[in-house]
Amino acid sequence: MFFQQMVNGIQLGSIYALIALGYTMVYGIVRLINFAHGEIYMAGAYIGYFVAGYLGPFFLPTLVIPMLLTPVLALIIERFAYRPLRFAPRLAALSTALGVSIFLQNFVRQFIGADYRPFPQIMTPHTYNVGGVIINNITILVVGVAFTLMMVLQFIVRRTKVGKAMRAVSYDKDAARLMGIDLDYVISVTFVLGSTLAAAAGVLVGIAYPRIDPVMGLLPGMKAFIAAVLGGIGNIPGAMLGGLVMGMAEIMVVYLYSSKWRDAVAFAILIVVLLLRPQGLLGRQLSEKV
Repeated sequence: MFFQQMVNGIQLGSIYALIALGYTMVYGIVRLINFAHGEIYMAGAYIGYFVAGYLGPFFLPTLVIPMLLTPVLALIIERFAYRPLRFAPRLAALSTALGVSIFLQNFVRQFIGADYRPFPQIMTPHTYNVGGVIINNITILVVGVAFTLMMVLQFIVRRTKVGKAMRAVSYDKDAARLMGIDLDYVISVTFVLGSTLAAAAGVLVGIAYPRIDPVMGLLPGMKAFIAAVLGGIGNIPGAMLGGLVMGMAEIMVVYLYSSKWRDAVAFAILIVVLLLRPQGLLGRQLSEKV
């Protein structure tokens, strides 16, 4: 039973990790906590819902089309909400991110409805007994897709020209600009990559936990942000690790104690991390020049 819960924790944690990557990349480039990222995840789930309803329960279109369309929303938000405030005080950008989050929630409520919607069944569940641990095909799909996307992101960041530009901008924006790197382009690519992963997470959640609603991004978004802080905000492997730790901790609290503490454990982890290791598990302690 313990190992069964570990499998469930890995499934949930891999989804948190996908969302957390968007937080950590945007923060690493523009030092912005994009609190509207949870609503990007929600938008991906709704687009997947309508795609599956229109085209039928086919996995690839349901996953790929939201991953292509959701970045358009992220680019609009970046261009019209964040870019004008790029050199404003951080509190202004943070307040704007919260405003965008609330706006998107109410936009979906107004034009789609506030009720829960059952996500279409994309695949028929099948279970497999692996050494006494019951694993179903949906868990294998969710974890497999999540880890594949994480590895693709890691390849892009580490091995491609745009990834090198992203790392240069993260390290020193002014020096990167002097070397001819287009800052606006790099920031846009960062938002696109983060929103693509969030959209995939939204679809995977719809498949694994088939119920979506306009505020579905609120708590998972906050937990993914905590996962990014846990791993070391701005650190991509740290976001992956933080997401897995968050998912495992949440499931284990339910298993060992009570489901009433399921959400509280995330904020308890945040407090402990900020007190004991504010730079995160894989983050580095940076000194500020004064």
